[in-house]
Amino acid sequence: MAKDIKRIAVFTSGGDAPGMNAAIRAIVRNAFHNDLHIYGIMRGYEGMIEGQKQIRRLETTDVSNIIHRGGTILKTARSKEFMTPEGRKHAHENLTYNDIDALIAIGGNGTMTGALKFMEEFPDIPIVGIPGTIDNDLFGTDFTIGFDTAVNTAVQAVDKIRDTADSHNRLFFVEVMGRQSGYIALHTAIAGGAGGVLIPEEESSIDDLIKLLKRGAKRSKLFSIVIVAEGHQMGTVYDIAKYVEDKIDEYDDIKVTVIGHLQRGGSPSAFDRVLASVLGFSSVEALLNGKSGVMVGLKNNNVQYTPFEEAIAKSKPLNKELLRMAHILAQ
Repeated sequence: MAKDIKRIAVFTSGGDAPGMNAAIRAIVRNAFHNDLHIYGIMRGYEGMIEGQKQIRRLETTDVSNIIHRGGTILKTARSKEFMTPEGRKHAHENLTYNDIDALIAIGGNGTMTGALKFMEEFPDIPIVGIPGTIDNDLFGTDFTIGFDTAVNTAVQAVDKIRDTADSHNRLFFVEVMGRQSGYIALHTAIAGGAGGVLIPEEESSIDDLIKLLKRGAKRSKLFSIVIVAEGHQMGTVYDIAKYVEDKIDEYDDIKVTVIGHLQRGGSPSAFDRVLASVLGFSSVEALLNGKSGVMVGLKNNNVQYTPFEEAIAKSKPLNKELLRMAHILAQ
C-alpha cells in the first residue's frame, strides 16, 4: 500500500447514468468491510468546492434499498469553477480539511479529465475512476455503467414506434443519445430490427440511406425505422429527415422521434447492476493496493485498470463486424 488510506470519499459527476447507485452501494459496503471511513460528496466537483456542507459520512444504511434506483443519491453537477486552478485548489483545501485520504470518481469523459487534472496538481490524494456514462465511449472497458439500461430503454421506445409506423405506412427517424459515440445507436438498431442506422463512426451518405429505403419499399416493406446517433456528421435528425422527405415518396409520411433523456432514467438493468457492483467493489480494492490515476473497467469479463490519460484520449473502436451485420440485417 503506497499510502495509509483510512478515509475515502466518493462522488458522481457529469450526466447521471442508471447503475451509479449500485456502484456507490458496492463502494460503501466494501469500505466498511475493510474498516474504512467512507464519505459522499454531494453534487460532484461543485460540491467538492462548496465544502463541508456537501461532504457527509456514509453508513451502510444509507445505501440500503438503492441498488434498483436510477439517478444518483449523491446528485451530480457540472462545475465551471473546477476547470480553474483556483477552483481545484479550493477543492483540495476542503478535502484536506475533512482528512480525505483518497477519492473515487464516478462519471464519464469529463469526470475522468477533471480527476486527471486534479491528480496532476495534487498527487497527495490518490484517485480511482469508475466509468459511469450511457455513451459507452471510454477506452479501457467493454461497457460503461448505464449503457445497457439506455439501450433497453431505446429499444422499448422503438418497439412502440414500430406499431404506429406499421399502422400508418410511415418512415420514422429515431434519434438516440451518445454524444460522438454510436454504440447506443448501433445496439438499438440491431435489437430493434431497424431499417437503417447512422452513426458518427461511419462516413455514410444520405443518398446511400435513400437507396436502402427504396430497395426495402420495392420488396413491399411498408414501413421503416432509421436509428440516428445524436452526434452524426450529416446534421440533426430533423435535417436528415427533411432531406430524405424531399427525395423519397414510397412512404405516406415521415416522422421524427427524439428519445432524449428518457435513456438516462429508470431502474438499471440486471447487467448494469452487476457491472456497477463489480467496478465499485474493485475501486476500493485498487486504492488499498496503491493504485491511483486509473479507471477501473471490465475487459473480457476481467477487471482492468486503465490510466486516465488513455481512458480519455484513446478512441474506443466500434465493432466493425457488428456494424456490417446491422446493415445487412436492415435490408
